[in-house]
Amino acid sequence: MTIHPVTIVLVRTHLSSNLGAVARVAKNFGVSDLRLVEPAAPSDDEAHRLASGADDLLESCRRYSTLPEAVAEFEIVVTTSSLRGRARQRSLDLSSLPSFLQEVGPSARAAFVFGPEKSGLTEDELARASALLRLPTVADFPTMNLSHAAAVVLAASRLASSQIGENEGDSWAPAQEIEGMIDHWDRALEAIGFYDTGHRDRSLRDWRRLIAGRPLATRDVALLRGVANRILVSLRRSSPLSAHSSQPNKKGKPGR
Repeated sequence: MTIHPVTIVLVRTHLSSNLGAVARVAKNFGVSDLRLVEPAAPSDDEAHRLASGADDLLESCRRYSTLPEAVAEFEIVVTTSSLRGRARQRSLDLSSLPSFLQEVGPSARAAFVFGPEKSGLTEDELARASALLRLPTVADFPTMNLSHAAAVVLAASRLASSQIGENEGDSWAPAQEIEGMIDHWDRALEAIGFYDTGHRDRSLRDWRRLIAGRPLATRDVALLRGVANRILVSLRRSSPLSAHSSQPNKKGKPGR
């Protein structure tokens, strides 16, 4: 049994040489889907020179405005970092990556996300992942070349191919469905005054890490969305306006 083909997502890559080198590495490991989050380096002559035979992958790469758009249809989103202590969601080391892929099964589509060369991924981008994969570099010199990091991760993911089995559980929800559920909870949390502390962005990011660290089954997302919806419905029913208002509704009839 083989794993579902993975996708590489490069976020705001600065150098064309790195783009080309990653394309070559991706083709080494059979990756045919390379995605870029803007602003990203162009597929120029330098990129093609470093691609060294992976020109087709460079020409077919797709560009997106944001990371959520780039990973919308994936059930598994793994961010990468060689730095310590930058995220609170599920953390993987390189040796546990094959078992993680085995756990979710071959039907789940996986995207590996790499940040820009100088700064890495933002806190918000890290919070949108199923797991954070930490690369085992030394503390004195932790950051890796982008293509080297991609090579290490893809090599580890290939180890899952010989041991992975079918997933017997529910189907996994893609990132787009999970973001929709988070938006629903955002409205519910706003309605109950959860954001009154004045730290809405940080609170929502922490909430996303706590409840939406993928993978989540489709039925789990539906259940969580149903809870958020019941909160909003209950608040509307209990408000004085809804209890006593005789304002017409959209059909021109008195509201109840």
